[in-house]
Order: sequence, then C-alpha cells, then structure tokens
Amino acid sequence: MTTNLKNIREQIEQERADRIAEAKKIKKYINYCGYSDVTPYEVVEVISDQTVVVREMDAELDPNWKMEAHVGGFAAHVVNNGGEWIITSNPKNPTYRARWSKAKGQWQMRGGMRMRMADQPRKFYDYNF
Repeated sequence: MTTNLKNIREQIEQERADRIAEAKKIKKYINYCGYSDVTPYEVVEVISDQTVVVREMDAELDPNWKMEAHVGGFAAHVVNNGGEWIITSNPKNPTYRARWSKAKGQWQMRGGMRMRMADQPRKFYDYNF
C-alpha cells in the first residue's frame, strides 16, 4: 500500500471517529428523528456515558403561523413546511431510557427509535406526506 493511500485511510478513519464522538456527546436535548418528522425530548438524567433518561417535550403549533400551500404533490405542496412551534417542558410526561448503540453509531430508544443529541429542542412535522 502506498504511503499516500495509507494516509488517506487514516484520515478517513479519524474523521469517522470524530463524527461518532460528537454524536455521542450528551447534551441538554435529544430529538427523535422519525423519517422526516422530528419530536423534541429533554435529557432529565444521565445514568452513564451510554444511557440517559429522557422525557418528551410538549410542542404546540404557533397560532401566528399560517400554512402556505400550492397545488401539487399528493394534494398540495406546503412551501413553509414544518411550521413554527412553541416547545415547553412537561414534567408530567413519562420518562424513557435512551441508549448509545455502538453498532449503529447513534442514540436509540425503545424499538430502535433514532435519536440525536442537540443544543436546542426541535419539532418538525412534514406536511408534504
């Protein structure tokens, strides 16, 4: 193997390790990514570097947001897709455990739900499906 090819492989492996380390960092929020929809959760307890307790946050569509739809797609195409959301913590919501999957390189919750740590909670509802 040439030195140049070896250096490229080492660089790729290092970049992958850096991406995994960043994804594994525990932050204040964790968002469930269900295909194109996103649901916000908050981290309420850190059990270990691989397990956290999370709770879904309440997300209410901002009453000032107005959907802008045009003919197309299945029935219409929403130009300002996703909406504007008011996200709040709700201590009455149930808690769940999310675990880091080394095999998949991602946070997961019950039934393999894909989660991503985040600095801010995020809600997204895809009106185009």
